[in-house]
Amino acid sequence: MTWLLYGATGYTGRLIARRAAAQGLRPVLAGRNAAKLLPLAAELGLEHRVFGLSEPAAIRRGLAGVDAVAHCAGPFARTALPMAAACIETGTRYLDITGEIDVFESLYALGPRAAAAGVTLLPGAGFDVVPTDCVAALLAARLPDATQLDLAFLTGGGPSPGTARTALEGAVGGGRIRAGGEIRSVPFGSRQVRAGFVSGPRTVVSVPWGDVSTAYHSTGIPDITTYTALPGPALAATRALRLGPLRGAVSAAVGRLVRGPGERALGASSCEVWGRARDAAGNTVTATLTGPSPYRLTADAVLRIVVRLAELPAGFQTPSRALGADFAGTLDGVTVAVAAPR
Repeated sequence: MTWLLYGATGYTGRLIARRAAAQGLRPVLAGRNAAKLLPLAAELGLEHRVFGLSEPAAIRRGLAGVDAVAHCAGPFARTALPMAAACIETGTRYLDITGEIDVFESLYALGPRAAAAGVTLLPGAGFDVVPTDCVAALLAARLPDATQLDLAFLTGGGPSPGTARTALEGAVGGGRIRAGGEIRSVPFGSRQVRAGFVSGPRTVVSVPWGDVSTAYHSTGIPDITTYTALPGPALAATRALRLGPLRGAVSAAVGRLVRGPGERALGASSCEVWGRARDAAGNTVTATLTGPSPYRLTADAVLRIVVRLAELPAGFQTPSRALGADFAGTLDGVTVAVAAPR
């Protein structure tokens, strides 16, 4: 199978490219910046292609002879639909590493077209949202009549530039939850729960994480809220940025100042997930997940998924629907535990 890694020179793209080469995989490296792409392709001894995503015809040419795409160039709110549409037109299987709710919903809407074309669309194939989606599916399997789902996560090591910009944009846009099966806007950080992480209980606040979309498609649970831990100053800053005047300056500063975790930080950092499902009778079940750096988990998950795309169903898929609720537990350094219902 010939597959293409688009966004290969970004922080996460480089991690995936180097891990792929170390495993003997030979993706075609692609992106819009030849000056950055050529040295990486030469270093790894891989084929490369240079094309942007502004012209559909250019994307289709870039996908010529390619069976699958791992799309890693954000912000996905601007890049996912052009790439996914071209994949449907060219019969190319698609995965990405988005965590953006609206992107998931837009790709879900493309699902029927993709299915008719025999094309798999699998967004969220990295830390966003493999671990949380699989925890959601495990909880739903243990409590099939669940009506409420809470998912919380912790990450360490610091963000990449792309992740930081996406998080900023998401915070500026306010919070999102799913209630009664519908996605609704709420104030950012307006809900709090006490999450029982393996490392110890933490108070977490509601954030617009991708599972507001994907966990519903994976489980059918109608009420879903996603959370993470934020220090007070960070929460106040995100609320202030919603006022607008500082938004552009902060976004530009993120691009200049955030470089992503170095190798030492990658090795030392980790991630955690906690989930809780509840049914109408008040029965609850909880689950926890621990794993390596979100970026290492992402590179691992993407490479495991891309080589299996040909065997996955066509149309829109979530990680747990396509690969099973136990998939996250097969990744390097990941441990999952589901408690008995009570």
